Amino acid sequence: MNKKEIDLSIKGMHCASCATIIENGLNKKEGVLSSNVNLATEKATVVYDENTISTLDIIKTIDRTGYGAELITKQHDQNKIREDKRKAFNKLKRLFVFSLIFAIPTLIIMFLDWFNVHLLYTDYILFLLATPVQFISGWGFYKGALNALKNRSTNMDTLISIGTLSAYFLSVYNVLFSPGSMQYFEISIILITLVLLGKLLEEIAKGKTSNAIKKLINLSPKTAIVIKDGKESIISVDDLKVGDVFLVKPGSKIPVDGIIIEGISSVDESMITGESIPLGKRKGDFVISATINKHGSLKVKATKVGEETTLAHIIKLVEDAQGKKAPIQRFADYISSYFVPIVIGVALMSGLIWYLIIGQTLSFSILISVGILVIACPCALGLATPTAIMVGTGKGAEHGILIKGGEALETAHKLKYMVFDKTGTLTVGKPVVTDILTDKKISNNLFLEIVASIEKHSEHPLAEAIVNYGKDKINFKNTTNFKAIPGYGVKANLDNKTYYFGNMKLMTQQSVQDNMFLEKIQELETQGKTVMILCNEQKILGIIAVADIIKESSPKAVLELKKLGIIPYMITGDNDRTAKAIAKQVGIENIFSEVLPEEKANYIKKLQQNGTYKVGMVGDGINDSPALAQADIGIAMGSGTDVAMETGNIVLMKNDLLDVAKAIKLSKQTMRKIKQNMFWALFYNVIGIPIAGGVLYMSTGWLLSPIIAGGAMALSSVSVVTNSLLLKKKKL
Repeated sequence: MNKKEIDLSIKGMHCASCATIIENGLNKKEGVLSSNVNLATEKATVVYDENTISTLDIIKTIDRTGYGAELITKQHDQNKIREDKRKAFNKLKRLFVFSLIFAIPTLIIMFLDWFNVHLLYTDYILFLLATPVQFISGWGFYKGALNALKNRSTNMDTLISIGTLSAYFLSVYNVLFSPGSMQYFEISIILITLVLLGKLLEEIAKGKTSNAIKKLINLSPKTAIVIKDGKESIISVDDLKVGDVFLVKPGSKIPVDGIIIEGISSVDESMITGESIPLGKRKGDFVISATINKHGSLKVKATKVGEETTLAHIIKLVEDAQGKKAPIQRFADYISSYFVPIVIGVALMSGLIWYLIIGQTLSFSILISVGILVIACPCALGLATPTAIMVGTGKGAEHGILIKGGEALETAHKLKYMVFDKTGTLTVGKPVVTDILTDKKISNNLFLEIVASIEKHSEHPLAEAIVNYGKDKINFKNTTNFKAIPGYGVKANLDNKTYYFGNMKLMTQQSVQDNMFLEKIQELETQGKTVMILCNEQKILGIIAVADIIKESSPKAVLELKKLGIIPYMITGDNDRTAKAIAKQVGIENIFSEVLPEEKANYIKKLQQNGTYKVGMVGDGINDSPALAQADIGIAMGSGTDVAMETGNIVLMKNDLLDVAKAIKLSKQTMRKIKQNMFWALFYNVIGIPIAGGVLYMSTGWLLSPIIAGGAMALSSVSVVTNSLLLKKKKL
């Protein structure tokens, strides 16, 4: 099997049933492993086996369901899709204006009729007004209904088509063959106009839900000043290549990701990370596309261009997130798949009961059926989840919190435990040497010379601290046979002697122990310092202590989680005493210490307890990958690094632990909106259908007009999207 994933832009969807029709069509095809069609973003994500089915076959399958599909590959395709959406919106606007031209005189006639002012040939005038609206403005509904029928399904278009055509042709019959009878041309005119208005308002509101994406896209500068052969020239950002050197003047945006080769300045990265304080930058530092150079001029060598830049990755991540369904959406999809045929059955049965059993006229009975068909359109139900997900993920991106899809957004609010990695997560991650204690037969300088020379080959943060400490104090020597022993330390040869440098477990493994150092080791570890021990094959030669200070935000971040009812844990490879000292400083009572990197995922499993509790893991996105993957929600720290973006379900761009609680609050707020939306969408139908069916008519004489039903149906969709937009105003 050769698994591949593609994104497709879908045209012609109107409701949740449309998305279901496309998904069902795709899932029946051999070779399609999964499909996800999102009504709000008008996109489909399809995972398939390239050996069995091609991209072209998938597009043709969607075409056969009656909808259009186009492959999304590069950023310019995204721009084209946005342009297509703009054209579709303008077409919808023109159709609405066209309908409104005929609806206004219809409303005037209705208004005059209420005051017993009757025009001559009113029925024929309304017939002339209704016909172009019915078959020009309403054509899209009939086309959608026929497509659904071809796929042995039903959708919103089916309900609108049956309702308006019933009212129209009943009125035509009455005008031509039964003059003086009731006609309902105004129903089809006003109803189609109202539905188009609702869709227009819905599209405007949906456009606002994706404002975060638009803002990110607009951040990118269009030109760059390239330096070639000592000459400056302005070129399009699209023409920049990896290795090109470009100039960034004060106040200008950095066009692509790169490394500074000349100059000193401060750079405002708030538009990417949400961090308001500009960062100092100098030669060798990495700069991100779309960030703003505040002061000095910079010469930068391009390292990532086009779709490889950090900004492009963020845009893609947010777009993907907005396109993915939350598990709760399956409930809405399930209801929608049965909803329309049930409504048609209820409408038909209600009409027959009023006509055959109660004895009302055929016109009255058809009016009942039309009202039920119109008020029951499941648009609001289809928009309830995706619009809230779009606003939620967009709001997160604006705060430097990248959430990878609806599932992550839904799961985050269910977390019971949050496990924090220590180094680089709870702590700054840049430890410094604090203490050195050696055997009487070895000087501090010689001890430092040995350990710094050995650690020069290690990539561990503690090794970096020792090397930096020794830079100006000793001369580094060449070592051989360097070997890292994960969870224990390192081994190396220097001056034809073998040395071991690491923790107490390594000393025990080598059967080396010296009681002279034990008391001091315990004292230093109690202070929260990490102690590393140097020994040869006979005895301990000395110890060096390194301290990694906690981040300023760590205690407050832990407290915020506790307020949310989440139990924090700390996991570290450090010994128990050091771990307890750090945990005490940040306010964590539960500790997993002396844990080997490959064992971290197992500790996450223990907390998950066969799925009973949801567990989150916060790590740096590199060493903690297995644990992040094992957790129900993996939260990766990292200011826009590629690894961080690839790891975990949530990425905190600012490296700020306070954003962990904010991400969970955002999840809670989004889920609350989804549940509100679904409640109102279902409650509206539960109340609206019986009223449209005439339950109040027998006692009050009041009957819900199909026109009012159409307005209520349109209003329900707009209200759901508007409710989702209110999420933007919530504080995190």
